[in-house]
Amino acid sequence: MRILSTIKTFLADILCTACAEARAIIRDEGVLLFVVALPLFYPILYSWIYNNEVTHEVPVAVVDASHSSTSRKFVRMYDASPDVRVAYFCNSLDEARRLVASQDINGIVYLPEDMDTRLNRMQPATVSIYCDMSLMLAYKAIYSTATSVAGIMNSRIQIRLSGNATDREDQISTQPLKYEEVPMFNPTGGYGNFILPGVLALILQQTLLLGIGMLYATRNERRQPFAPACGTAVGHAFGWFRLMTGRTLCFLLLYSMLTAYVLLAIPKMFSFVQLLHPGDLVAFVLPYLLACMFMSMSLGAVLRQREDVMLVVVFTSVPLLFMSGVSWPQSNIPAFWRAAACLFPSTFGIQGFVKLNTMGAVITDIAPECKALWIQAGVYFCIAALLLRRMMRRHEG
Repeated sequence: MRILSTIKTFLADILCTACAEARAIIRDEGVLLFVVALPLFYPILYSWIYNNEVTHEVPVAVVDASHSSTSRKFVRMYDASPDVRVAYFCNSLDEARRLVASQDINGIVYLPEDMDTRLNRMQPATVSIYCDMSLMLAYKAIYSTATSVAGIMNSRIQIRLSGNATDREDQISTQPLKYEEVPMFNPTGGYGNFILPGVLALILQQTLLLGIGMLYATRNERRQPFAPACGTAVGHAFGWFRLMTGRTLCFLLLYSMLTAYVLLAIPKMFSFVQLLHPGDLVAFVLPYLLACMFMSMSLGAVLRQREDVMLVVVFTSVPLLFMSGVSWPQSNIPAFWRAAACLFPSTFGIQGFVKLNTMGAVITDIAPECKALWIQAGVYFCIAALLLRRMMRRHEG
């Protein structure tokens, strides 16, 4: 009977703490905004921005110094591409540079004066492409389109000069080795399918960090006790464990629904690539959420003002996305920053979710990421528990 009573008391303390934590979230407008409203609307904003996937009709200026039929044909074919748009015809490079400086265009196509002359002499002619490198997507559209047009015109010139008698001979002479480009894991070649899975996984960590960190930092700022409103957990043995379990249960229940919305519903709503299996996602998300929660609890316990959490999130969001290896290869990241990235659950969370969602991996394929997340969850749990016990003793004293 004593064991049964102890178990009932233990469960009652956990439920009491979870309910008290939920009430604290509802009563704090700032915390409610970050743990509920932000995960609901922030992914929609990101997905909406990147939903076009690729850039179209990038404005460029043409400087045609050749004024020949060949240069005009190049310009017509270039302008016919859906990726670029010839917005201006300039008389000199200086005039075109001023348009780039005023951001009216993103690139310049320069056709030299001796273009047609060199081609008629059987000499190579050079078409110069000047790109504004501040936007890589615009650079890709301008340069790749020019390369494609030049390749088509080269083939036509080669056919005209080869003297072949049949179309088959023309095909063999211009393309003796045929190749086919197959984009893996990103069939659209779009920026949304490339970056969005990593951003969605990072949003879960950062919103948890904002919500939990702000909630705990507020208690530090106001010197409020860390016991629940019903006050049963502190007086029993392992009260810190009951508080930790209750708070974890509260946020786990809340974020299990938000995670399903962010990682499953959002890609479906905007037709992004989604190859994951729900069972594998559950097995992966559990350690990821736990690691994020315990890291947030540890950080919130050492912060003294709720505004400090905002500064931490603002200054870490972009670096964490880069250090995760989703936008820049990890092999090219310095060893120090690779080691620093291992301190954050988002590093392994982003890598694991990208493999599950975009590359069609199963849970066994991301075993290293899951193992790292479970280790982080254990380490941050111990840190958060030690800090909680210290604060409980300080409030009791």
